[in-house]
Amino acid sequence: MSKNDIIVKGARENNLKNISVKIPKKKITVFTGVSGSGKTSLVFDTIAAESQRLLNETYDSFIRHRLQQYGKPDVDSLQNLAVAIIVNQKRIEGSARSTVGTITDIYSLLRLLFSRIGKPFIGHSSVFSFNNPQGMCSCCEGLGKTSIVDLNELIDKERSLNEGAIKFPTFEVGGWRWTRYVYSGLFDNNKKVKNYTENEWYNLVYANDLKLANPDPRFPKTGIYEGILPRFERSFFKKESKEITGKSASRYKKVVKQSLCPECNGTRLNPHVLSCKIEGRSIADCCNMQIDDLLEFIKTLKDDSITPLLDSIIKNLENLLSIGLGYLTLGRETSSLSGGESQRIKLVRHLGSSLTDLTYIFDEPSIGLHPNDVQRLNKLLIELKDKGNTVLIIEHDPDVIAIADHIVDMGIGSGKKGGNIVYEGNLDGLKKADTPTGIYLNRNNLLKSNYRKSSDYLFIQNSTLHNLKGISVQIPKEVLTVITGVAGSGKSSIVKSLINQYKDIVVIDQSALRGSKRSNIATYTGILDIIRGLFAKQNGVKQSLFSNNSDGACPECKGLGTISTDLAFLDAVEVRCEHCNGSGFKPEVLKYRLYGKSITDIMTMTISEANTFFNEHEITGPLNRLCEVGLDYLTLGQSLNTFSGGERQRLKLATELSNKGNVYVFDEPTTGLHGSDISKLIKLFNKLVNNKNTVIIIEHNMDVISQADWIIDMGPGAGKDGGNIIFEGIPQKIIADKVSLTGKYLAMYLDRR
Repeated sequence: MSKNDIIVKGARENNLKNISVKIPKKKITVFTGVSGSGKTSLVFDTIAAESQRLLNETYDSFIRHRLQQYGKPDVDSLQNLAVAIIVNQKRIEGSARSTVGTITDIYSLLRLLFSRIGKPFIGHSSVFSFNNPQGMCSCCEGLGKTSIVDLNELIDKERSLNEGAIKFPTFEVGGWRWTRYVYSGLFDNNKKVKNYTENEWYNLVYANDLKLANPDPRFPKTGIYEGILPRFERSFFKKESKEITGKSASRYKKVVKQSLCPECNGTRLNPHVLSCKIEGRSIADCCNMQIDDLLEFIKTLKDDSITPLLDSIIKNLENLLSIGLGYLTLGRETSSLSGGESQRIKLVRHLGSSLTDLTYIFDEPSIGLHPNDVQRLNKLLIELKDKGNTVLIIEHDPDVIAIADHIVDMGIGSGKKGGNIVYEGNLDGLKKADTPTGIYLNRNNLLKSNYRKSSDYLFIQNSTLHNLKGISVQIPKEVLTVITGVAGSGKSSIVKSLINQYKDIVVIDQSALRGSKRSNIATYTGILDIIRGLFAKQNGVKQSLFSNNSDGACPECKGLGTISTDLAFLDAVEVRCEHCNGSGFKPEVLKYRLYGKSITDIMTMTISEANTFFNEHEITGPLNRLCEVGLDYLTLGQSLNTFSGGERQRLKLATELSNKGNVYVFDEPTTGLHGSDISKLIKLFNKLVNNKNTVIIIEHNMDVISQADWIIDMGPGAGKDGGNIIFEGIPQKIIADKVSLTGKYLAMYLDRR
């Protein structure tokens, strides 16, 4: 048996059809194929999951209890696995105190640098931490921002407590915090807040540690009354609250207004720490410099006593620069980074590693990158391979596929039509293969021939948002406009300027969809209510029986279909509920039929199957739109929290297809899309424009750029080197522009076959 291959036998995870494959070690292998073809199931859910699971088993129980738990994948055998380093698109987790500097450990090195050669000497490296009481600003406690509660947003004076006067989750009617006020005995709970006396208003909003004279018996006996404002600040300001998620997060942004701390001006540090400087710069000054500028500054420092420290800082900064992140600052909060930026920062951690014979696994690392930045990425991926590592990449970008030593093409379709390996081999062979990927790579690339013209425009005047250099621009209405440029050039800033000026713009991005873990396609589109109504009418029973969140829910699993058992430091075991056989419904509900099918039968249908099954326009209308956006392979009952960013965006797009006269902004809509699906997406954009809508797209993909009516190219570089409009016009003319990198790569795209 060869030790030079990772050998997978009988993989059946998700939609995989009992597949087997040999993956060469110490090579770059790219996994491609249409969305939903099984790439993630094979690479992440099978290979990566098993590698991580086996590694976790080498630790003692104390450590294992604190590690992410992985179940054993559905596969006959996996041989010759190495330790897997997963570099995915998941945004870097962290609190408001997590920055680019802290996550890369460069800030720790800077702290040490300032403690050694900073003047005057103020203490050891820990003093320079904004998480240390000795170093943090006392006003904002090291956050760099102050928060103020807008009482008009938090309290509706036109309502009583019983009517929901406090407009925040857990304070709303029935919430556990709400009970502290209605059971306090201080208020007439049916009295509108606007009619409160001065004393009642004070008690409701500002009182603190108040002893109650006649509380309701239901008020906690050991509880101390405090007003809404101190309670809110204590719960959400003084600590990083895990409650600020979902609908709480959106409400929080309306209620709480944030601004730079007036005392530290956003530096997070106190004046004593800021007084320590190197060559006239404080540690905060260094963190606010672009990484490329900071690198040049550090290189000017000469001190034999700290040469190893300087070398380490320079090396780390150069790694960030090499991966195209030179426009960032070390003070940038990690929560503000895109998925692509997060993935590249994770990659930086491994560039200087001396470890070899590891397996690096990437999930579409080209996302968010301009073709010019993709070339840098490719160099880094090759560098990882040349160190003796195995590199596995899920990718659709032809430029990344081109560097692969081995290619695995999944398909041939999505969902039930996928799960097979339809091609294995090199790039030349793939171009000859009769697969969606092969056909896409072998096509002729053409420019749009007929451009729409506009007589009306959206205007931006002298915008200086973020890195914009006081730009003014007019964006034509009722045409397809693409805003492009290298990462950090100002694309998002120009769109934000537009949104700030025109409040009725519809933004369709890749953000999470609202809903619980029970939410699915059927609930999101509203067709489940119609289906439940049809079941009730057909069988003469109440509609709530066909909801797994109501009367029809299985009592054992509460409608989830599975039962999870926590085994402490061992893997949690999630098993199918035996009572309902995984359906989530009471067994007696499943005897009811609609056109010969049970509610479970219908929820497991793909969108394509359901579209054929139903004749009702209220159902087929939304399903047709989902098919149009290329989501026909998903099932009606698929949970929304399992959707990729691209799938979420297309689901949002499907709800807008019939609208007219709107202005739409799309943020990199090709994310996660196979090349063959992008042509479908372009047809949808054209459909929107033909319906008198204005479509504005932030995009790097040449398939989309080549079919635009109008292009706005930002640059010429990133950060301080960006923020200018370097080209406005039709795609045909950008090719001749000597400054535009987009024009250069568009010309290369047209020459490629």
